[in-house]
Amino acid sequence: MRTGLSGSTHTITRRQSFAAGALVLGGATTACSSGDEGYGALAEALSAPAEPVTAPFPRSHQQLVRYASQAASGHNTQPWRFTVSDPVIELSPDFSRRTPVVDPDDHHLFASLGCAAENLSLAARASGLGGEVDMAGETLSVALASGAAEASPRFDAIPQRQCTRLEYDGSALSAEERARLIAAVEEGRQVSATVFDSAADKTRLSELIIQGNSAQIADPAFVRELRDWIRFNEAEAARLRDGLFAPSSGNPQLPGWLGRRLFGLVFTADAENAKIARQIESSGGLIALMAEENSPRGWMEAGRAAQRLQLEATVLGLKTAYLNQPVEVVSLRPELATLMGAPGRRPNLLLRVGRGPAAPRSLRRSVEAVIEPA
Repeated sequence: MRTGLSGSTHTITRRQSFAAGALVLGGATTACSSGDEGYGALAEALSAPAEPVTAPFPRSHQQLVRYASQAASGHNTQPWRFTVSDPVIELSPDFSRRTPVVDPDDHHLFASLGCAAENLSLAARASGLGGEVDMAGETLSVALASGAAEASPRFDAIPQRQCTRLEYDGSALSAEERARLIAAVEEGRQVSATVFDSAADKTRLSELIIQGNSAQIADPAFVRELRDWIRFNEAEAARLRDGLFAPSSGNPQLPGWLGRRLFGLVFTADAENAKIARQIESSGGLIALMAEENSPRGWMEAGRAAQRLQLEATVLGLKTAYLNQPVEVVSLRPELATLMGAPGRRPNLLLRVGRGPAAPRSLRRSVEAVIEPA
């Protein structure tokens, strides 16, 4: 799930090459400035403090959907649709926003639905509106009913949570932080967490992730799919309000046509693998998640658990980012499962955790764009 769930934390690297390309075009980077105001206002609204919902129906439910939409999703595709009625909000998959190369069986898509359902449930509970989650087939529903409000630091953390694809400061997790992150994953009793935070663990995971990364970058279809979900400048980001915002990974803004043309030239396994090695080395540890059930229901539970983990990390002042290559490359899943002590089962998600800087935000689509019309 960056903000995506996809292990491709990849965005454009080799900044000097991109800057040089822009300069050759006579300062073409200035062409991106027209979207500054739109992006800035949208990013500011996305980061506004969380407040319990108090408006009457249907405005109350629209506000709940806004919190749900701030969840993580693969490539920030936001592959969800919401159906709103007075007693319940349903979440269903939007298959038009699939990423069939990196996610051919829609595992990440369903995990993304789980992430959104967890946010929705938190917002409902914080607002005294119930929030019990039910799963039926490929649909989740959140039941809404008047009750006592449940104050929650995780609800407060929803606007601050983001997948931070930058280097962290290398400091270790404390025993309390480690325990709280594991507890956040496992409180639903449907998903287990395995922490890899020793030097040997990090080295082995780094090797596995880099192996998967190299295999993905060798696939031209994977590279094209990733490129098509990158938003290379603020104007693109503000217009589409989805995808991976290039500056979120520390890369410069470029006109979209230039970024897409140069992407395949500078996006190389050597450069990306070196970046991944630095990111893992700078992290406090990695946490792998595995659901009891290998089905869309289990994948949605893994998404809910991942969202709880990320929000709890945000409460603790920690950053997170996905490195899902070993769960996306089928041939590597058995080794990751063995490292998790569960050979023969399917790992779901892999994140790194640590202390790091804030990054520019990837945006979210409007509430109107994700709610099914009545």
